[in-house]
Amino acid sequence: MLFLIELWESVRSFIATGGDVLYVVAFALLLMWVLMVERFWFLSSVYPKMRDDIVNRWNAREDTTSWYAHRIRDTWISEATELLEQRLLTIKTLVAMCPLIGLLGTVTGMIGVFEVMAQQGTGNPRLMASGISMATIPTMAGMVAALSGVFFSSRLDAKVKLAKAKLIDSLPHH
Repeated sequence: MLFLIELWESVRSFIATGGDVLYVVAFALLLMWVLMVERFWFLSSVYPKMRDDIVNRWNAREDTTSWYAHRIRDTWISEATELLEQRLLTIKTLVAMCPLIGLLGTVTGMIGVFEVMAQQGTGNPRLMASGISMATIPTMAGMVAALSGVFFSSRLDAKVKLAKAKLIDSLPHH
């Protein structure tokens, strides 16, 4: 319990140093990870049953060579692909937004530095330093959030492409 209290205090201190923009970065990061975990769960738990159902329905068909059969095959592949690729664009958008949200924090932090300079002059470096740290911490947080998302969203994208290719290969095209 003490560990959690210390962790919470260090997070609050980090947010206080970096500014309120870090809440937006944290929200984008949380949403990105929830969506990625859901997609990995879908690929490992739900999709295999769906794929097996499609393959079984295709193999149960007597006609797999006519034009109509190929349209049915293409429709099933298209429906599966749509479900596989669901939310991937949202995840990629969140990955791209994280550094931009961090840059928003940089801009607001620098505005704070300029306000201090306008009121106090340039003679007090400590006041300017707090504004500069408030300007750089959100950028760093946005970059770290984006980096974590880039790697896992790339893996997710590769898994989706592989799953689609395997589905196409498992439905013989006569």
